[in-house]
Formats: sequence, structure tokens, C-alpha cells
Amino acid sequence: MEPDYEAKDNSVAEITPDDGVLVDGKNGAAASPNGGAVANNDAAAAAADADVAPPLRADDFDAIAKRHLPPLGDLEVDDYAVHTWEITGWRSLGKREHGPAFTCGGQPWRVLFFPMGNQVEFVSFYLEHGSAADDADDEDAPNGGDAAAAKKPDENWHACVQFLLVLWNPREPTVYVTHHANHRFTADESDWGFTRFAELRKIFAAQFDERGIPMVENDCANITAYVRVIKDPTGVLWHNFIHYDSKKETGMVGLRNQGATCYLNSLLQSLYFTTAFRKAVYQIPTEDEEDARSNCAYALQRLFYLLQTNDSAVSTQELTGSFGWDSKQIFEQQDVQELSRILMERLEEKMKGTEAENALPRMFVGKMKTYISCINVEFESSRIEDFWDLQLNVSGNKNLDDSFKDYIQVETMDGENKYFAEGFGLQDAKKGVIFESFPEVLHLQLKRFEYDFTRDAMTKVNDRYEFPEIWDATPYLSDTADRSEPYEYALHGVLVHSGELNAGHYYAFIKPDKDGEFYKFDDDRVTRALKKEAIEENFGGDYDRLPNGNAMQRNPHTRQWSLKRSMNAYMLVYIRRSRVDEVLQTSEIVKPPEHLGKKFAEERALAERRRKEREEAPFYMEVQVCTEENFRNYQGFDIVAWKGGFDHVPQAAPRTYRILRATPVSGFMDMVAQDLGFNARYIRPWIMVNRQNGTVRPDQPLHDLSISCEEAANKFSTRMAGLKMYIEKAARVDEDDTPLFGDRLVDLKNVVNNRAILLFVKHWDPFSQTLLGAGTFYFAVQEKVSEMQGKIMQMLRWPEGTSFKLYEEIKSSMIEAMNPKKTLFQSELQDGDIITVQKSIPEKEAARIAEATTNVTAPDFYDFLNNRMRISFMPRRGGSDDAHFVLVLSKKMTYDKLATAVGERVGAPGSHLRFWTVAFANSRPKLPVKRLPNTTVGTILTPGAGAYGGYGGVAAQSIRHDSLYYEVLEVPLAELETRRAVKVLWLPEGITKEEQYDLLVEKNGTVEDILRGLIRKARIADVASSPPQQQGGSPGQPFREARPEDLRLVEVHASKVNRELQLSFPVLSINEFRLLYAERRSKDDDLELAEMAEREEKGEKGEEVQGGVMRNGGAGNDARMVGAEEDGAGVVGEDGAEGGTLEKALASCYHFDKDPAKGHHVPFIFVVVPGELFKDTKERLSRRTGIKGKQFEKIRFALVPPAPHAKPDYLDDDDVLFDRLRDVNMEAFLGLDHVNKARNNWNRADQIFIR
Repeated sequence: MEPDYEAKDNSVAEITPDDGVLVDGKNGAAASPNGGAVANNDAAAAAADADVAPPLRADDFDAIAKRHLPPLGDLEVDDYAVHTWEITGWRSLGKREHGPAFTCGGQPWRVLFFPMGNQVEFVSFYLEHGSAADDADDEDAPNGGDAAAAKKPDENWHACVQFLLVLWNPREPTVYVTHHANHRFTADESDWGFTRFAELRKIFAAQFDERGIPMVENDCANITAYVRVIKDPTGVLWHNFIHYDSKKETGMVGLRNQGATCYLNSLLQSLYFTTAFRKAVYQIPTEDEEDARSNCAYALQRLFYLLQTNDSAVSTQELTGSFGWDSKQIFEQQDVQELSRILMERLEEKMKGTEAENALPRMFVGKMKTYISCINVEFESSRIEDFWDLQLNVSGNKNLDDSFKDYIQVETMDGENKYFAEGFGLQDAKKGVIFESFPEVLHLQLKRFEYDFTRDAMTKVNDRYEFPEIWDATPYLSDTADRSEPYEYALHGVLVHSGELNAGHYYAFIKPDKDGEFYKFDDDRVTRALKKEAIEENFGGDYDRLPNGNAMQRNPHTRQWSLKRSMNAYMLVYIRRSRVDEVLQTSEIVKPPEHLGKKFAEERALAERRRKEREEAPFYMEVQVCTEENFRNYQGFDIVAWKGGFDHVPQAAPRTYRILRATPVSGFMDMVAQDLGFNARYIRPWIMVNRQNGTVRPDQPLHDLSISCEEAANKFSTRMAGLKMYIEKAARVDEDDTPLFGDRLVDLKNVVNNRAILLFVKHWDPFSQTLLGAGTFYFAVQEKVSEMQGKIMQMLRWPEGTSFKLYEEIKSSMIEAMNPKKTLFQSELQDGDIITVQKSIPEKEAARIAEATTNVTAPDFYDFLNNRMRISFMPRRGGSDDAHFVLVLSKKMTYDKLATAVGERVGAPGSHLRFWTVAFANSRPKLPVKRLPNTTVGTILTPGAGAYGGYGGVAAQSIRHDSLYYEVLEVPLAELETRRAVKVLWLPEGITKEEQYDLLVEKNGTVEDILRGLIRKARIADVASSPPQQQGGSPGQPFREARPEDLRLVEVHASKVNRELQLSFPVLSINEFRLLYAERRSKDDDLELAEMAEREEKGEKGEEVQGGVMRNGGAGNDARMVGAEEDGAGVVGEDGAEGGTLEKALASCYHFDKDPAKGHHVPFIFVVVPGELFKDTKERLSRRTGIKGKQFEKIRFALVPPAPHAKPDYLDDDDVLFDRLRDVNMEAFLGLDHVNKARNNWNRADQIFIR
């Protein structure tokens, strides 16, 4: 069978500037670099251009090469050769022919020729390595010459070749056809070329392309091969990556992509090769960890260990499992900066109290100063903050330095925006940011994704943006910064996004060693990279024009054509050059903890053992064995926990043996006796069976020990449950050394149908709250229950006369008191039944136990066992590792007993504890647990319809059923419940910044109490004491709190002000599902203050807004609408009387995004002045909102009627807002139409999290 020489998928179609014809894989030859072929009839082109230039001749080799074999950019040529094969007797040639060998790049080459086509109606030509042909081909080749004595190349040999094949008429060289391609020749892929080089009927026609002569004339033609061997600087030029081994080629391995985790892979590789970070992760103590999915630090250690030791790509499933991610997060691309910050936070928590504590801040944290400095007086207000990374603007900036200049750009505060300087009044000032220090490892996030206001959508910024290999941060430091050590940085990593907003791929270029090369980390593949690949080719911007003039290129990941490079850097990692040796430590220094290697060795051994077990499974079976010792140490239902107990006690666990199915029971007993230290002659096995009530009990002793274990299982045991045995020891031996088991020692008194049965006894001790096995004994079934008293007291070593109760453990949910007057037979007892004994206790003792634990009687404790659950408790606000603990509690436990149990554990009164449910999605606190009479642990953690779960009930799937957060309160919960938690969003600077405060106010309090609490907690100063920018006052100046009447509190619903709440408004009347915003009143609100006292005297309450303009709206006063009165006018004169001249009105303003129903951002109240043109109103709106410059210019303003689906009526600069409002009876909102920047444009349903 002939080989398929069709071109592979790694070729690129290229059309030459002459008259090239693109031929696809079906109709043309095959292979140029992306799957097509270039077929050029330059003779025809020459004829068409005869007036311009003489036609090219195929025997002018330099001219042909110049036109049809363009240079490949910066790639360096190793060798170049031109060879012509003169073909004669074309039609008489064999099916497959080889041309003479020639040398290029130290290797033999030749042309492979199919005169009548390689299974197609086209002539086929290929370039192949000179050793590829077999001897038979050489002997049959009339034109073969010295075809092939070449030695076959080494299996690792490769050559990157750009070649051109030209078929031409030797008598008329202007008649020719060309095809060219680039290919990586290897020992396995030693030929490449064009199956459809030229159509046979055309080359044998009387004239070729109307040139008057045929291409093949007199059965003769020439084929010229132009071969250019290209140097391969990275070892992967034109590689198809079949059988590529990253570890072998680079010494490093990649990370497997789970679906859309390429962004995670690029970040992890960057952190891994920041070896100081790897060292810090290794220093987190994890020796006692068993499950990597429960600890992200342990999972990251294991991942780094595998990256350091594995020979193939590593999976990240274990790590993402430890994050708490499921398939939803796996298939969503997330923000790398956000992921990095959250990961750092979690690791910092794990590093507290270890040798790695503060390692991350030392490595990644820098300091910046935000300042306001007066121009004309000596006054500056500043604060210094930490930063872990920096977000830099790409749009409008050409390079990294431009972005930093933009970052520290100074804003002048003058005119109406002057700064109030303490002791100096309003002053012109400069406001900005400057850096005090930069970290050892600097993470720079390039803002490649931003809103395009023209398109009204999030887009990717593919503009050219340059960044250097060496960068100096000194110009961006403050004058007071410590410059004793240079702030020069070397580029360590470039994280790249290739594609567009909603379709793309992430990979990274990283330089692992200080003086080493860059490597490309693309998921599971690691390759060497040129510096140009890592840096210049990720600047973005326009593509360079190809030699054929084409300006568009196709993205290899999205397969989309584009004029701009969509492969560009989105995150840069720089390392301070003076600290590079500390940050990039060698792998010999940064060694993983020894326990990791041991753990992986154990896991590999276990995996190998299980593999062998699977292979041998048909010949083996498992037998579980328990003894009386296991029973005595076991607390739970049945005799032992065959499937693993709730509380793992090694002494209580049955032993499991893996034996050949054909093993005789006698041989198995010998094995068990030796293992347990028994004498095989003095033991006998009982077969365990699954009863219909779900219990597993001994059924009968096995007397025939000669049968195989498989036969015993099939005959006596429950087949699906496997073979389980109870091993009974002989009570004693007789004089003949014959073992005597307990049934032979029972006196049956010759009673009819009497026999001895084996009974198991458990002892319930209410003082220690334990239910453990006491032992076994035989008793006659025709004896009364009361007659067992002696046996039981002897077993438990109780004195005679001890009073106790007996219960039968029928099944887990059925524990019944035994009637002492009945016989065992009447009580339906049989072999293997369990009797529970409880000593009688005085009522006072019982009451004391009941108060402490609720488990007084054996049935109580069995009920606890039925309802117990293991619950993890975590402090709501941080805490040490000791603050995290696990308790086993009953689902029926009440709230107060739950609080008592947790309080004992944390050393706090139960009355001061409050609990919170845990969100399933992100393991964060979800809702506080309400202390109600019917609240139990079960209703808290497993809420059903109408059960506890928050307001209106919460789906059980939304919370974790095994965890609770707890909070130690300063006051008792009962007292706290007389208060109400109120969340207030404080607006210190217009509406551009909001701060959340959680307040506790008396339920019977008023809005004034809320504002007083906010003033204290946020330290809001009186205007006369300190301006809004300085809420905490100034050093040396007495701090004077603001008054409640200086603030405004509004209730917000659906992004609109619902009402303004007056000072006397009751706290209980505030809707808990609506937002509360507080802000300082402006000078424009003076008219409200003048009327406040009068309104307070009238006792007016807050009323819901039905339109958009507020009447009077005094500080903390009624939120009543103008136009809401019956007369429909609703204007207020200077004296406050209806029908007067209104000096001012208050408009309710809100933001929307095109559709008025799509509200967003912070709504606000705005004073409307009669007669003011809207262009002047906009200046006040800019000051009121704090939105300035281009961002403010993008806003369109409109009046929006309160009716549903109302259309906005947009305003012009010449409009008078007051008049426009009066035209609609003051019943309209002022709407600000602009893009909602909080909109989720990444199609991510949830914020990223790490559990």
C-alpha cells in the first residue's frame, strides 16, 4: 500500500503576490504551512505582465527563489541548496521514482516522484530525506542515479526545511509551476510535499495555459528543488507535538487543563517558579493531613511536589477539589488577579504561627501613599496602604512607564473642588498616589479588558503595549522612600491571553533561572522560547504585513482572522534584581518536605497493590472476622461496625482477610488463630447473616471446617454481603483437652424444646455516656428473663441486690424494655440477640444528667446514636487553629444545649454564642441562626419546606449540612435579640465610595439611634470640626461628633430611593430587605433644616415615594412627594404654604443602563433650583455624585416617569430641570443613563472562591 503523502495539519496557506492560486487539500497539492498549497503559473503571469517586466525563467534560480521562496522573518538559515533533476521518458517510468540525491545541511535529500499521480489524477512530487527509499525502489529507478546509500537518520534527528519545487519545460523555462512549504522532517516523517502538484491532463496537453507549448514536452521535464534548512533555536519549530516529551526536552512538566483552567495553570506555573513562594508553601505543616481535598495548602504542596518530580503533566483536580470547586467553576474562566489574591489570603491563614509566617507579605507586598497636599500652605493629609499587585491601564498608554505615570498622575483640587485643610480652610491642593516601596516580586495586572462606551460592551484591548526586560521603578517612588537598594526589576514571567473576551486561551512565558532562557508553559506542554516570543510578540498591536502583502492573520487558538495581535500580555511578573538570588533559589535548596515523598510512595504502593488485587479478584475473596474483644470496645448499633463506625476505634474494628476462594475453613481458622494469638483448637466460627430488620448477627456455628470458604459463604452466609464470622473462644477444656463451648455448660433441666442461645450484653452508663459491650453468655430459652440477673451481675461485677433495667436492641430504631416475667422464648430471643443493661439511678441524679446531656436512659442514647452527626465549628471572625473544632451532637439537640456544648469547648457562656449557617458554594457565613423554641440542630442544618433556613425558608442544597460558624458576643444573645442588626452603607465622598457598617440598635429605637451608632462607629466628625474628607478629625484637634440631623438616611429599593427616613421613624418599621444609605447633608439642604422642627412636632412618618420629587424632605424627615397631595400641585412656598413660590425641590435620582428598568449603582437625592439651566445643573450633579471628566460626559440625563415600562425623556443643556419636572406635576425621577460597570460580562454566575 502506498503511503499517504498528503500534507499534515501544521501547514499554512500562503498566496504569493504574483498570481498564486490557493489549492485546498482536495483539489490541489497539499502542504504549505497551514493545510493548503500554493500553485503558481508564473508563465501565464509573465505573459500578462509582459509590458511591465520580462517573464521569469525557471533556470534563473536566484530570481525564482527571490519571488517564490521568501525569507522567514528572523529565522536563521543553516544551509541552502538548489538541485535540478532532468526527467526523461516520463510515460515509461514506474509508479514511483526517486531523483538523484543531493546534500543540504549535512543530510542527503532527493525528490520523490509519482509520474501518474499518487492515487489521484495529478502528478505528485515530494521532498524526502535521502535514506527514505528502499533498495527495490532504487533498482527500479531509471533516473535514480546514486539514489540512496545514505544512512538512516537517528530517531531523534530532525531538520526544519523551507522548500520550493518547480516543474518546468527545459526548452521554454518560462513555462513552470511552483509549490512551496515549510516542514519539520523527522525519522518518522521523512517526506513532505504535494499530492496534487499539477493536473495530469493539463501538463500533457498540447499547450499549457495557452502558452503554445506543453509543460511535459517529448516526455521530458525538469523538477528543481530549492531547499533551505532553517536553524531551530527552540527545538520545536514547526513541531506537530506528537509524542512530544516536555520533561525530556526541557526538564519541566506542564499542568493538564480540566476544561477552562488554563488561566489557573498559567498562574500556578508562575508561582511555582517563584521558588521562594514554593519554599514558603513547603514550610506549612501538613504532616498530619490525610485528605488533600480538605486543605488547599496541602493540595498545593502535593501539586508542587509532582511538578518537581513527575515525568509527565500533572493534574490540578486535587487542588481545585480543595478549593471547593465543582464542574461549574472548572468550565468558567475567572479573573487571574482575583484568584491570586484569594489564594494568597488562604495561604497566609495557613502560615500563621509557622516558620513561613509573613513570608508572602515580605515577597509580594509593597506600599503606596495616597495624599492630598496643599499648594499654598504647609499641610498634607496622607495614608500609607499595602498593595499585593497593581492594575495598570493599557488604553491610552504606549508602555509600562506610561502606565505608571498615569497611575501617579496628580489631580488639582481648585475652584469649587477646593480641599478643606484643618486650620487653613479651603485650599488649592494636589491629590494623588505615590509609591513608598515596591515588593521583591511585583505582580502587574494589565487591564486588557474594559468597557467600550461606543459599543456599550466589555471588549478586549489589543493595542500595542510595550514592557521592558529590565525596568527601573525609582522614578515612581516618593522623596521619602528608602533608596538604599536599587529598585531595578528583571522580567520573570509574562502571562498571556490569546483570543477575545469570550473565547480565548491562557499560557505563560517564564524564566525559571536568573540567567536562563524563557520557556513557554501552555497547559500540559512546556517548550523553549525565544526572548522575542516571550516579550515583543506579546506587546499586541497590528500584525506586521506578510511577504505576500496580507495584513490579517489567524489566531491559532480561536481560529479567527484579525488585523491586531490578539495574543498579548495581561499579567507581568518582575523580580527585584538585588533580591533575585533570594527569590529564585535552586531546587537543590528548595526541597519538598520528606513526608510528601513518603506519602506518594505509599499511595503508589497502594495503587499497585489494588491493581494486582483487581487482576486477581476472580480467585480471591474477602472475609471479615470479629471477636468478643471488638464487641467490648465498640459503641454503636449491632455487635461491631462492619462497614466502618462513626467513631473509629481500632480495637473495635473487625479484621478483613483476603484469601483464596478455595481455602478450607480449617486452614482459614489456623490463619486467624495465629493472627489473633489464639489456639486454633479452642475457637470456632459463627456465620454472620443479614437479618430482615437490617441488623447483622451470628446465626449458627460452623461445624464442618473441611469445606472451602467460598462454599461456606454460598451455603450459610448472605451472598451479596460477603462472608462475615464471629470467633467464639471455648469456655474451658476438659480433662481430654477437648474444648467446651458455653452452650454445653448450660443446664437445660430436661425441659422440652429447651436449648442454649448465645446472647450479647451491652452496658449503658449514663454518667460516662458510654454504651459498650460487656461480654457474652449462654442461657436457656425456657428460663425467665429475671433469672439472667445473676449472670449479668457477675459479668458486670455488681454486688447482689443491684437494681437494673434490661432492654433488647432489636434494631437501631427499636429498643424495647424486657419483661422479666417472660421466658427468653416468649421474648423471642435467639442466637446473636443483644441485651442492654442499665443500672437504676435516683430521680435527682437522672434530672441532673438530663439537664446536662439529655441522655439518661439507654433508649435516649440509642436515639442519640440514630440522630448524631459530626459538626465542624469555625469562628466567624478569624481565630487560631484551636478555634476550629468538631463536635458530635444530636440532630434533636435544642439551640440552648447546642450553645452550652459549644460554650464548654470555647470557654464562653452558652448565652453569649450566636451561630451562622455555612454557604455551600463558598463556605462563607450565610445567615444567622434564629433562637426559637422549636429550633434544633437538625432544623438548622437540614432545613425542609417551612423549616428553619432563613426568611421564607432556604433550599437545603444552599447550605452545608456539617458545618456552622459561631460568634462569641459581648452581650447575651437574649439581650441581643432585643436589638436589631442594621446594615448601613455610608457615603463619605459623593456616591463614588461606600463603606458598610453593621450596627446593633434597640428594636424599639428610632432612626436617630441608627445615625448616632453610625457616627460613633465611622467616627463622622462635625462639619465645623473636620471636613468630609477627614472623618476622624486631625491630630491635636478635639474631635467633635456630627449630629444625627447633619446626616440623611434613605431607604433604597430596586436601585431607587424609596423614602427618606425621619429621625423619629421606628426601627421596627424599616424593611429589612431594603438597603439603607447614609450621607452628609449638603449646603443645598438648608431649606430642609429650617422645617425640621415643625415636621418633628407634627410627628410625620416616612411615606413611600411614588414619583420622583420629594417634598421638603428635611433632615431625617418625611419622604413625601410633591404632587402626591390631592390638589396635584404640591409646591411649597417660602412659608411652607401650598401654592406659594417654591425656591427649591428635592429630586430622587437613580442610574440605569439604557433600559430604565435596569437600575444600578447608588441612588441619591438632589436639590432642584428653579430657573437654573441644565448645563449649570450638571455641574452641581458632578459635584454631588463625585463623577467627573470623561466618565461624567458619557452620562445622558432623562426624566423617567414612575409608571412601569416608562420611556425616558432625555434632557438638553438648555432645559430647566425644575420647569420640566413641574410640567409632569413633579412626578418623575431624574435618571442617569450610563453603562453599569458592575455588570457581569464574563458570564460567571458566582464570584470566584477558595474554601
